Parts: sequence; C-alpha cells; structure tokens
Amino acid sequence: YDPNQEGKRGPNPALWWVNNQGDEMKWSFREMTDLTRRAANVFTQTCGLQEGDHLALILPRVPEWWLVIMGCIRTGIVFMPGTTQMKAKDILYRLQVSKAKGIVTTDTLAPEVDSVASECPALKTKLLVSDHSRKGWLDFRSLIQSESPVHTCIKSKTLDPMAIFFTSGTTGFPKMAKHSHGLALRSFFPSCRKLLQLKTSDVLWCLSDTGWILAVAGSLLEPWTAGSTVFAHHLPQFDPKVIVQTLFKYPITQCLAAPSVFRMILQQNSTSLRFPTLEHCCTGGEALLPEEQELWRRQTGILLYQAYGQSETVGDWSLWASQDVLIHGAQQGISCGTLRGMKIKPGSMGKAIPPYDIQIIDDKGNILPPNTEGNIGIRIKPTRPIGVFMRYESNPVKTAEVECGDFYNSGDRATVDAEGYFWFLGRADDVINASGYRIGPAEVENALAEHPAVAESAVVSSPDPIRGEVRNGTWRSSWLGVGLGRQVVKAFIVLTPKFLSHDRDQLTKELQQHVKSVTAPYKYPRKVEFVSELPKTITGKIKRSELRKKEFGQM
Repeated sequence: YDPNQEGKRGPNPALWWVNNQGDEMKWSFREMTDLTRRAANVFTQTCGLQEGDHLALILPRVPEWWLVIMGCIRTGIVFMPGTTQMKAKDILYRLQVSKAKGIVTTDTLAPEVDSVASECPALKTKLLVSDHSRKGWLDFRSLIQSESPVHTCIKSKTLDPMAIFFTSGTTGFPKMAKHSHGLALRSFFPSCRKLLQLKTSDVLWCLSDTGWILAVAGSLLEPWTAGSTVFAHHLPQFDPKVIVQTLFKYPITQCLAAPSVFRMILQQNSTSLRFPTLEHCCTGGEALLPEEQELWRRQTGILLYQAYGQSETVGDWSLWASQDVLIHGAQQGISCGTLRGMKIKPGSMGKAIPPYDIQIIDDKGNILPPNTEGNIGIRIKPTRPIGVFMRYESNPVKTAEVECGDFYNSGDRATVDAEGYFWFLGRADDVINASGYRIGPAEVENALAEHPAVAESAVVSSPDPIRGEVRNGTWRSSWLGVGLGRQVVKAFIVLTPKFLSHDRDQLTKELQQHVKSVTAPYKYPRKVEFVSELPKTITGKIKRSELRKKEFGQM
C-alpha cells in the first residue's frame, strides 16, 4: 500500500486501538509512516542495531507492537515476537539461543529480563514501553517522540531474513522458525488475498496473541497490504462479554479468531448476536464441528470459514480462549482454507491456497490417493514457495527431519476428498488408534467443549486392560510407537465452577453420552479423569505427550 496515494482512500485509520478503560487511539497511514520511520531511527541511531541483528519483541496488544515490527522491517532487523505469558527461564532460553542484541517489553516483564540479562552477553539494548522509567532501560515512547521522522528504508530482498517465530514440538526446546521478507510479499499475491478479500473500507479484528505469527499476518501484513483498518482491543484477559460488546459497538467488518472464541461467543446469554457491521468470519487451528458452523450461521446470519497452516508456513492460530490461558490450536495459519464465496463443506478446512501445492503424503513423501489418511505435505522442490519458512535457525538436523522427498512434512494428519477439500485429523503423534478406528483428539475435545460442564479438556490414548496387549510383562505403549490399536480414548477434563460439586460418576456417564450424541459413538472417551488443570507449555499448548506418558507409564 502506498501512503502517498491517501487521497484515493476513505477516512478509515490504519490502526484503531481501544482498551477497557475507554481509551481510544487512531493512527492514519500517514501518521503510521511517520511513527515507523522514527522507530527505525530509534533502533539504528539510538540503539546501534544493524541489519540482520535479532530483536526480541514481548509486548501485549499495545500500539507500540506495530511500530516495532514496521521499524524492524524498514531496517532489516530480525524481530522475534513472544507471548507475554513467558517467565524468566523462557526469556533466558530465547535470548541465549537467538543471540538477541535487543529486547522490547513492558514494565511487567522487565524484572524477569533483568534477572537473566547477565547470562545473555549478546544483549546490549533494553527498550521499555511504559509510563514509568526503569534503571538500565531506554524509554521507547519518549525516544519515538524525539527521533527524526526522516528514514530511508533498506532495499530488502525476498529471501533476506525478516522474523523468527519460536515453535515447539512434543519434545525438546522450542525451535526457531526463520522467515524471510517473502512472508510480507506473499500478502500481495492475488491468490492469497482471496481468503479474506479485504477492501480499503474493511475494519479487521484479529484476536491472535501478539506472540504468534498469525498476529503479524492477520493484524498487520494482510490488512495493510489491502489498505484496510486494523482494529485492536488491548484485552489483557480473554472475556467473551467484552468481545460481544466490542462487535456491537465498533464498525468491525471482519473477524479472525480461533474456534474456541466463536464457541464462547455462542455460549453468551445475549439476546442477539446479529452484529450490525460484521460481514465475514474466519477461523482455524482446531477442528470445528459442522454443528458449530451451523449454529453460528443461525445466530449471527454470517458464514464461518475455516483455514489451516503452521508457524513454518504463514500464520499461527494460537489465540486467546479462556481467562489467563492460551489455547493452542496446533500452530495453524493460512496455507489452506475455504476462500470467501467458496462452497463450505462443514468440518473441512478448505482447499490449498496458491502458491502452495498441498498433498496428503506417506512417511516417504509419496502422494496418497483421495480419502486416504496421511501427512499434510507442502511441496518445496524443485522450488520452495514464498511463505514457507527458511529453516530452523541453528538447527540443521530438525530442518532436515521435516523434509520428506519433495515435501515439507507438517506432522499433521488429514485426508483430502476428490474435490480437493482437506479434512484435519490431528497431529501425527496425537492421533488415537482405538479398535481399528483412527480418532483425532480435536474431534472429541470439540464435542466435549459443547457441554456446559467442560471448561477445558485434553484427549489422549490410554491402555485398555481388556483390549490391551502386554508382552513380557511390558505394556506396548503407543507413545513409544508400538502397540497401536490396543488403546482407548481418555479425556482429562477441567470442570466449570458450576459443576464442581456434581457427582463425578454421574457426570462421567453424562459426558460420555453427550459425545456419543454429537459425534460418531466410537469416539466417546471410555475413560474420564477430572483434573484441576492441564499440563501446558509456556506457549499454552497442552502437553498431550506428558499425559500419554503418564497413562502408559502406569502400566
């Protein structure tokens, strides 16, 4: 988007930011240009950062988050977003492994940074976004005001590094998925713009946490490429009531969020969910039940479209889902989706979006026929498409592990039908094999989520003493990769406050019957365990591997 052609656009701002205290701020594209030039000068002139240097960015939904990213893109500094849920040891790991030379954060996390800074020899600059000063930290807001608005953008190349996103697997520490400036260029492709079909008159609200790649794509690259307005609500805690009120109060035309957000909106006791200006909604990251899509359509009059991807491609569907808890929808983003206006197949995540060639492959990279379960693969040879990550930084072994023949193996399981629509089953290491049936945990978790007693759940495989198999006194456990097919579905459930006093045996039967009534009966959890909380990574992902290990370790 060319801000010099502002006379051709409407009066809508580039950024429209609000909070619960009634504060409201609007920046035009011209003001944004001025402020991001100042930010670029803060980084290069005041802090002495250079092209290729790494800058950690740990901010909540505050306007400065957008200034930091654009300032980095202007200067070629590689920004590394992170969630504000992190603690000192998480920050330490990221600063050390990335050799970050700078960090931008708030006064909430500044003490955590200070407690580990002495162990990070590369860290030279600490920038604080706050109304208060702190010893050893530079005041980002005052520096923005005092810096020059004159800055010449670097001439970056498509394959020059732009950002690093930390993505965790089932084992080990988070990996650094490095992306090039092609991530931004991809938003210009006509094929990619068909997903949301944004116009200059649109106001887009993306509810992704600022630590995720979807926030960069959905709250910055996609809308500003189209000249649309980015709407942002500070939302320090997830509150579905506030989201509903916001959709009624502000002229938001498009909403991008995880299924859990739409699910919780539907659970509100609102007299009406007919939002006056909302035209289009897009979701992804976890399987969405057809019944949920239909309920959303009936209540709002709007279709709910699905999409898919990964931190390694474009986007991350880890979004706020409950108070103080990040729900992870398997780090999904936008490489596959139901384009606006395209036929919706309830439960499907749509078709591949060019330039991606997505196929269902086996473990050797061979393409499987329609309606056959396999791995979601993205073709990377002979040409690696724009938007696929460059590599796992400083980890050639992990980079090689995900290359499977001519494809990048996502590690996600799915099928594709004869029309090219993909159907998500779950992570390869999460799929449950019970009595010959392959069951994706998301299918069961989504069914459980519809019951008012369930605040949160995690579904894993569990050994079945009746169907199970013991050899030489040892249980052949699925998490060790053996004994598949000798399992049952088990659900770990966190109850909502209203149901904490209910009889557990009766509630177990009720939940089992509920799952049978909303999805295929074979998927119901034969075992149910009520817990106070679920084990999670710092990024909010449920540690299903830990739960599986607990299950099979008990045998």
